[in-house]
This record gives sequence, structure tokens and C-alpha cells, in this order.
Amino acid sequence: MAVHKWRGKLLACGGDAKTVKGQKLDTEKTYVTAIMYLAPHKLSGVNVCPMAEQAGCVEGCLNSAGMGKFSNVQKARIAKTAWFNLDPVGFVDALKRDIDRFASWAIRKGLTPTVRLNGTSDIRFERYGVPQSFPELQFYDYTKLHNRKGVPDNYSLTWSYSEASKAYSDRLRDVINSGMNAAAVFKAPSKGLPTAYKGVPVIDGDKHDLRFLDPLGVIVGLRPKGKAANDQTGFVVNPKETQREKLIRWGLTTDKELKELAKC
Repeated sequence: MAVHKWRGKLLACGGDAKTVKGQKLDTEKTYVTAIMYLAPHKLSGVNVCPMAEQAGCVEGCLNSAGMGKFSNVQKARIAKTAWFNLDPVGFVDALKRDIDRFASWAIRKGLTPTVRLNGTSDIRFERYGVPQSFPELQFYDYTKLHNRKGVPDNYSLTWSYSEASKAYSDRLRDVINSGMNAAAVFKAPSKGLPTAYKGVPVIDGDKHDLRFLDPLGVIVGLRPKGKAANDQTGFVVNPKETQREKLIRWGLTTDKELKELAKC
């Protein structure tokens, strides 16, 4: 099947491996996703991923995967992010024009348009009224901000789980109970993803990227990509790591506590 492609000033469709999978789903609709890639964390000089350090995803960021390995792509992402930081009003206006053009293009072709605003960033675009301006369109993203407020119904968010810190990983149950799914990158994918983790069912999130189609109450299992393949921070979750090993990695144990743990 031919890949549907479209490119705007800030958004692009059909140019990356993960969102293209949605075009090949066996569903009544043919979904096409326009995604925006910015320079993550502090790469542009301003932090657009406020939870990146606590979640441990700075080194393992997908920014280096796929086309992100090329220097010209990195320069373009930094330039776009600098534009957002220096002129957010002008940037958001241009973004809305891109979304409008993309949606019109998709509808003319009989396709169902969807939009991902944070391909490699974690900006609260609901505060800028972006998804609210297009109530008929489906938006979706991964986020490490578990407590985002004022998110409209057409903006589906999946919380990115990590075990880089205890404070961050402890939020998992509250997130699931709130009605938001979680996503986790799991180590050793060659042996298959776990069927459940911490008592929560795991589904294969690499089959497609359309997270708004997922059932509720699950962890979306993903395989390491780019630099994440070598991650040791806990951003990539090792299902075989014991609680004792996690506490040691987090630096939360004293010699006395380690002796007590050894008895368990």
C-alpha cells in the first residue's frame, strides 16, 4: 500500500516509521497522522520537556531515532523550537494554519486526519488553544506530565512511564486509576513484551501509533529505539529487575536496609 505523504511548515505526515503504521491498520477508516518534531529537553536552550530529568529520558530520547540521526534534521528542530520560544503567538498561528491545511488535504483524499503535536517535546498545547481550535479533529500524544488540566476531549494523552526515579514510578497506579493509559519502553524485546506489569495488562504499542484507539486501563508496551537501546537509567524498564536492585539504583538504601532486603 502506498504511503500517504504531506508536509507543511511545522507538521509532516508519512515521513516517519511509527505514525505510518496507522495508515496500514485494518479498520473502516484510513488514518493519517501529522506529527511535529521539536528539539527536546534543553537542546534549543529552553526546556520543552519539564519532566525529562526525573523520568530519565534525556539520553534515550527518540530524537536520535530515524531521521533524527541527521544533522540537518536536528538543526531544523532546534530552529522550530527557538521560534516557539521567541514568538509563541506567531508559532501557534502558523501551527494552526498547518493543521487546517493538513486536515483539508486528508479529507479531500477520503482519509481521517489525526495530529500529534509533541513528537519529541512535552508542551501543554491545550494552554495555547490548539486542539480546542479543531474540535472535529483527533489529537493525541505521549506525555510525562500526569496532571495536565483543561485537556479537551479530542486530545488523547498517554502517560510515559519510567523507573528512573521512585517518585516518578510511584505515580503509575494513580495514573491508571485516573483513566489515563501508561506507556513503557521494555528491555529485552526480542523475548517479547510482558503480558502484564505491576498488575496492569500490557498491549503491544509498536503495532500502531494511534493511542486513542487503545483500550483503557493498560500499559502500552514499546521496544527501545535509537539511543534508548543502551539505556541504563530506568527509562527503559527491565521487568526482571528486583525491587532491591531498583532501590540500590535509586540510592534509597542504607547498609542496614540492604541487609534487611537480603533476608527477603
